[in-house]
Amino acid sequence: MRRIWRLLLYVRPYALYSLVSVVLMAVVGAMAAFRILLVKPIFDNVLTPDAPPGLVLLFRIPHTNYIINLQRFIPSYFHNAWTVVAVALVGSALVKSICDYCGTYLVNRAGFGMITDLRNDLYNAVLRRSVAFFQKHTTGTLLSTLINDIEKVQFAMSSVLSDFLQQFFTLIFTAVAVVIVGGKLAWVLLLFLPVVVLSARRIGRRVRQTTRKGQDKLAEIQNILHETITGNRIVKAFGMELWEMNRFRRAARRLFDANLKSVKVQAISSPLMDLIASVAIALLLYLGRESIKHQQMTAGSFITFLIAVFTLYDPVRKFAAFYNSFQQALGASEEIFKFMDAVDDVQEKKRAFVLKGFSDGIRFENVGFAYASEEGETKQVLQGINLTVQPGEVIALVGPSGAGKSSLVNLIPRFFDVNEGRILIDGHDLRDVTIASLREQIGKVTQETVLFNDTVRNNIAYGQPDVPLSRVEEAARMALAHEFILNMPDGYNTKIGEKGTRLSGGERQRLAIARAILKNAPILILDEATSALDMESEQYVQAALANLMRGRTVFVIAHRLSTVRRATRIAVIEGGQITEIGTHEELMKHSGTYQRLYRMQFITEDSVPVGSGEVTLTANLEGIA
Repeated sequence: MRRIWRLLLYVRPYALYSLVSVVLMAVVGAMAAFRILLVKPIFDNVLTPDAPPGLVLLFRIPHTNYIINLQRFIPSYFHNAWTVVAVALVGSALVKSICDYCGTYLVNRAGFGMITDLRNDLYNAVLRRSVAFFQKHTTGTLLSTLINDIEKVQFAMSSVLSDFLQQFFTLIFTAVAVVIVGGKLAWVLLLFLPVVVLSARRIGRRVRQTTRKGQDKLAEIQNILHETITGNRIVKAFGMELWEMNRFRRAARRLFDANLKSVKVQAISSPLMDLIASVAIALLLYLGRESIKHQQMTAGSFITFLIAVFTLYDPVRKFAAFYNSFQQALGASEEIFKFMDAVDDVQEKKRAFVLKGFSDGIRFENVGFAYASEEGETKQVLQGINLTVQPGEVIALVGPSGAGKSSLVNLIPRFFDVNEGRILIDGHDLRDVTIASLREQIGKVTQETVLFNDTVRNNIAYGQPDVPLSRVEEAARMALAHEFILNMPDGYNTKIGEKGTRLSGGERQRLAIARAILKNAPILILDEATSALDMESEQYVQAALANLMRGRTVFVIAHRLSTVRRATRIAVIEGGQITEIGTHEELMKHSGTYQRLYRMQFITEDSVPVGSGEVTLTANLEGIA
């Protein structure tokens, strides 16, 4: 019930459209019932040879002696039976058609508007989640919710809702016609009402459960698609096409089975309603025959009553399908609202301090950080980190893989929060300042370059769409990227493909550096941007990095020790702790770990003959850091 109320809250901005559509659909239902009432005069007056030429429009109120004479309100010209029926048929059809079109448009206008708002809110909620949220939920699961679950709700709140309103009012007004024409026979239908309601509820509950399972299986397929398409080069390099195809087929089979279960539950609705309706009509035929035999009803009245019952059956049968669709929407909304209600690990305090700049340095005070694994166990990553960084310093972080270097730098922009101690920037605890103002002070260039399928200009000016082209070009020159950009087909307006696939590794890194230069943040985080490059590309990127680092406070995660020899200080991290800190010369004298890492980077082993050629073994730090 709570989810239904939340969905209905999204209709509030479109209340006027919804209200007008309800009125119009009520008119549609009334016209449908009115046309059924015309069946009686057609049989009793128009098609009966011995009937008087005029039309006697008399209707007796059931269980009373009161008779309604509509003929008094009709001009004498229309007293001819055929004229009245013809005008009534055409007029009601015209009114019904206009109201049906306008009502359908307005209810879909409200439904699509509501879904657009819901989709926007969901995307906004997902996008603002902390990094830990994206570690817990796969990309395929998030895409499935944003696309497939929203689509289920959209179908129910637009197409199904418009049809539902029309059928609902048709049911109401037709039920009135059934009571007016059928009298006591109409109450027989009440015997079947509990059976219809109870069966529909039970089926709907099962539909919601099976729909949720089907959506989960669809999310599994989207996960596989995302992994294999984005990692297609690895799939091809290792010849894993057949293995991935089999994995996809197994997931597709699981989706097939889940969908079949859902269909089996839904498919029983229509046959069940048909069976109930057949029993009801068979009983009415028997009772109607007796009424005509005892002259309690005319043949025209009974045929009108029977047509009204048949018309009444159609909405009842469709209501089972409508109910199933709404149950599917509720099942889909469960995942939508789960993501919207997710509580972030990183939250901003009310009335948090707004940083205006960076001037006094960064201080780590007894910092500890841990995270919960999928098994629910807590893994300690950092402990007892004490470090003071002055403005303009270059701090290099070295150490073996898994030592905690990336975790340490990810605490600075508050991608995660510390579990112990605190981090101060200009004397303010990071948890006391606004996240936006904190991240404005920080630029980042990572080993895995993130570029978007957009123009070169927009990638460099990401986050600053209104910046002049001259400043973009200046940043590109400092990143040594201007020359190769001008050689591209459309220069700065060239689209670079998804993740920059049309560029080389060095070119992608230089665009990322240009983006960081343009941001001009006083604090810079470098997750060694040259470790995966060839020698020539590395030289360009190293020169670009030198321009980027100038005058900034820099944290460098070092995969190659040659990068950090220019650092002000070097921190050696082992087992989540800073074990040594000092300059390159100091650490070479006193730190055994640093000496070992240094030798692995720079000492080249003798060439070892292999067959007719030679293999030169050059150890570097890439496999360790």
